[in-house]
Amino acid sequence: MPIVIGSRVFAPRLVTTVVTLGVLAILILLGRWQLHRAEEKRVLYSEFARGAEATLEVTAATPHLSRYQHVKVTGHYDRSRQLLIDNMSNTAGQAGYFVVTPFGLKNGGWVLVNRGWVPMGASRRILPAIDVPGDERSLRGRADDLPRPGIQLGQRVALADPYPIVASFPTLAEVSALYRDLRLAPAAEVLLLDPDQPGGYLRQWAAPGFPPMRHLAYAVQWFALALALVVIYGVTNIRRKT
Repeated sequence: MPIVIGSRVFAPRLVTTVVTLGVLAILILLGRWQLHRAEEKRVLYSEFARGAEATLEVTAATPHLSRYQHVKVTGHYDRSRQLLIDNMSNTAGQAGYFVVTPFGLKNGGWVLVNRGWVPMGASRRILPAIDVPGDERSLRGRADDLPRPGIQLGQRVALADPYPIVASFPTLAEVSALYRDLRLAPAAEVLLLDPDQPGGYLRQWAAPGFPPMRHLAYAVQWFALALALVVIYGVTNIRRKT
């Protein structure tokens, strides 16, 4: 029904109104989703910051820790059974691997230590040199989960030697099966070796994904587009009275 506004008439067509409302709903939903993602990232980044407030000694009996909890372990590396996690990149986007090495705890049990990122060679057939001394040592790092893909494609293949084994986003179940003869401690899926610790590679640890402000910026963009759509809808559907 036309609405008279002074010397003009607001008379939108039904099809135009339906399409506009549909697009408007999508834009608002996208903006709300980005706000939700911003809150999730705020919590995640806060957890990463709080994790360094205290350092806990990890043993085979240590229960599962909060993600990013700072920890200390004492024991030795098993350099003969290492895992290369494929499809990892550094902050510059260069392809490479995460080096994951079993670490035997002094009083029994094992943890997996992510010793950092190494670049891919000229060919996938040429694996990086990732040897590490097996002497007893104390390490510091953060509890974390294994890397997870945004979308899982294709069938999973069981991990099998020869070592070092190259795997793309291995799951906890696959890694546990690979090291089934080791008593993996439940404290964390993997420990991120601190950047100042010896025996590691490039370590640029941070909470994953975009920071909260990036998601807030995207939310503002979606809401701005929604507002622009409303303005365009109003302007294009106002005509002079005849």
